[in-house]
Amino acid sequence: MPLSNLNLTILLVVSICLIFMLIFISLRKNLSSMQSESLAELRGQLSQIVQASNQQQQALASNLSDQSSRMEQTLSVFRQQLGQSLQQQTQSTHDNLTKLSERLAVIDKANNQISELTGQVTQLHNILANKTERGVFGEVQLENLIKTVLPPNAYAFQVTLPNQKRADCVLKLPNPPGDIVIDSKFPLEAWHSLQNAETKTEQQVARKQLAISVRGHVKDIQEKYIVAGTTAESACLFLPSEAVYAELHANMPDVIEASYKARVWIVSPTTMMATLNTVRAVLRDARMREQTAIIQAEMLKLLEDVSRLDMRVDNLNRHFSQAQKDITEIQTSTTRITKRSHKITELDVSEDEDISLIETELKSAPTLP
Repeated sequence: MPLSNLNLTILLVVSICLIFMLIFISLRKNLSSMQSESLAELRGQLSQIVQASNQQQQALASNLSDQSSRMEQTLSVFRQQLGQSLQQQTQSTHDNLTKLSERLAVIDKANNQISELTGQVTQLHNILANKTERGVFGEVQLENLIKTVLPPNAYAFQVTLPNQKRADCVLKLPNPPGDIVIDSKFPLEAWHSLQNAETKTEQQVARKQLAISVRGHVKDIQEKYIVAGTTAESACLFLPSEAVYAELHANMPDVIEASYKARVWIVSPTTMMATLNTVRAVLRDARMREQTAIIQAEMLKLLEDVSRLDMRVDNLNRHFSQAQKDITEIQTSTTRITKRSHKITELDVSEDEDISLIETELKSAPTLP
C-alpha cells in the first residue's frame, strides 16, 4: 500500500507535470501567436509612425525652407533699409558737419571782427582820452561829412582868418551870408562825469560842469571865428556825439538859448548833414543866379544865329526853285529831242524818193528853244 500510494503519488505528480507542460505549451503557442500579431501590429504602427514622421519632417523641412526664404527676404529688405538709413544718416551727418563748419567759420570770423572792434574801441578810448587826439577825431569826422555832401570848391579846411585864428573848416558861401566857420569841440571829461554820476546831486554837478564847458566853447567860437567883413554873422559848433547833443537839448535849454544869442549854432553829425544839404542847395541857387546872365547872352546869340539861318534857308529855297525850273526846261528839251529821234528813225527813204521831200520834213520838225 505504501508503495502503491507512492506510485499513485508519482503518477499524480507526473500527470500534473504533464498537464502543466501541456498548458505551458498551449500558452506558449497562444503567446507566440499573440506576440506575432502584436509584432505585426507594432510593425504597422511603426511604419505609420515612420511615414507620419517622414511627412512631418518633409513638412518641417518645407516650413523651414519657407521660413528661411521669408527670413532671407526680410533680412535683405532690412539690410537695404538699414543701408539706406545709414547712407541718409551719413549724408545728414555730413551736411550737419558742413553746416557746423560753416557756422564755426562765421563764428570765427565774427570773433575776429569782435577782436578787431575791441582793438578799435580801445584805440578810440585812447584817442578820446587825449585832448589833442580827441580834437583830431572830431575834425576827421567833420571832414568826412563835408566831403561826402559838398563839392570840393565849396569848403576849405584849416583856414587862417585875418585875425590869425585858424578855423577847422570854412564853408564858402556867397554874400549873403558869406563864409561860415565850423569848429569841432568835444567836452568829453564833463560828459564822462555826467555818465558816471550815481546820485542826483552828482548828476546836477556834472550837468552844470557840462553846461559851463559848452558855454566856454560857444564863447570862444563867437570871439575867434565871427569876423566882420570876412565871415558870416554866425558860426557852427560841431559836436561829434549825438548823445551830448541830445543831452543839451533835453536838459540844458539855457545853453541852447545862449548859443542862439551868440549866433553859434550847435550841430551834431545828423543835423550837420541836414545843414550841409541846405548849404548845397544854396550853392546850387547861387551858381544858377551867376549863370543867368551868361545864359541870357547865349540865348541872344542863339536868336541871331537862328535869324541868319532863316535867311540862308530862304536863299537856299530860291536856289532850289531856280534849279527846279532849270530841270523842268531840261526835261522839256530832252522830250523834244526824243520825239525828233523817233521821227528820224521812222523815216523810210526809197531809192526813187526825192531828197528834197526829206529836207522839207526835217525843216518842218520843231526846234529846241
